[in-house]
Amino acid sequence: MKVLVLGGGGREHALVWKLRQSPRITQLVCAPGNGGIADDAEVAPADLKSLDSIVSLANRLQPDLTVVGPELPLTLGVVDEFTRRGWPIFGPTQSASRLELSKSFAKEFLQRHHIPTAHFAICDSVDQVRSALGHFHTPVVVKADGLAAGKGVVIARSKEEAASVAAEMLSGRMVGDAGARVVLEECLQGDELSFLVFSDGERVAPLVAAQDHKRVGDGDTGPNTGGMGAYSTPVLLDDGMRDWLLNHVARPVVAGMKAEGTEFKGVLYCGLMMTARGPMVLEFNCRFGDPETQPILMRLDSDLVEAFEASIQGRTSEGDFRWSQDASVCIVMSSGGYPGTFEAGKRIDGLDEAARIEGLKVFHAGTSKRDGVYYTSGGRVLGVTARAPDLQTAVKRAYEACNTISFEGAHYRKDIAARALKR
Repeated sequence: MKVLVLGGGGREHALVWKLRQSPRITQLVCAPGNGGIADDAEVAPADLKSLDSIVSLANRLQPDLTVVGPELPLTLGVVDEFTRRGWPIFGPTQSASRLELSKSFAKEFLQRHHIPTAHFAICDSVDQVRSALGHFHTPVVVKADGLAAGKGVVIARSKEEAASVAAEMLSGRMVGDAGARVVLEECLQGDELSFLVFSDGERVAPLVAAQDHKRVGDGDTGPNTGGMGAYSTPVLLDDGMRDWLLNHVARPVVAGMKAEGTEFKGVLYCGLMMTARGPMVLEFNCRFGDPETQPILMRLDSDLVEAFEASIQGRTSEGDFRWSQDASVCIVMSSGGYPGTFEAGKRIDGLDEAARIEGLKVFHAGTSKRDGVYYTSGGRVLGVTARAPDLQTAVKRAYEACNTISFEGAHYRKDIAARALKR
């Protein structure tokens, strides 16, 4: 069968790498791909900001299955368009994608369906922000309502800072149109958890859990990023808590969407805070997380194609996945200056040496390739990912690889999974 993957980052490289292992696939294409993805799949040019460009590519390729990586094509309605044409595609419709596209929609949906989440207020003006702040203790989380590439969330230490950040968002200066409306939220304390499920619109099947590291600096310091690393272990989520999350979060979301006339098919990413009051939903994504996908798929021992088809065809079940008891970790190597301004075009060395480390795979996120040499082309450049029988060994292997790879300005956190290792 012929499979098309839409996207060009580390998440898509992990999807391509895992799909490549399926004996059923005869042709694997990724659009637009990147320098590293080109080693594992054919790459094809496509403008993911243009529905016409995506449809034109698919019309030429006639894939038997399309997998959507990033959120933008979902918000353009690529699933609706492909489904209308009878082309099998994995992902939610444009209206179902509102769970990610609009934080205010998601918060009100959670409230309607009695799914645990933080106290919040939705504001359309600075005056509304100032009025609502009276109902919050500090720190206060300020979120842009729309998509902001992981950069639309600020934890304000004072109400003055919260008002200032909200004003910057509402003005359009900070995150453009994404900040036309803001959500104020109580700041929850606890460990974050990424809990993903596949859904066919009615049933759900859980993936193994992962924990992401959002801040750019060690010790969770500095600004938020798209994610600087993640890990997954069998003990991160026990069976009892997994079942609780299925029954009190994932299934109610899918049932609630169906009841509201917006069936949710695809992968639902539940970003959670495990608080002293119990798990609380921080956010939803309607696609795989990045960099969580990398360590999650490193632990998958079954055929990913089968799970995609089960979701599309309305027969999702927990039997769609078979997981390793190993641990896995992904460390993101980023360009100097990320998530702010950075320079691209830096030569990357040491990849061949790193590839010789046992249980290791380097997923390319922002790279290009010229004359056999890789160069940086994005903020997040590589996802150095390792699998091992225990977390300590996986972390050791991943950092050994990071120390082997080099490019000018390379930055990565030195404490990915450190809290789990201490425990």
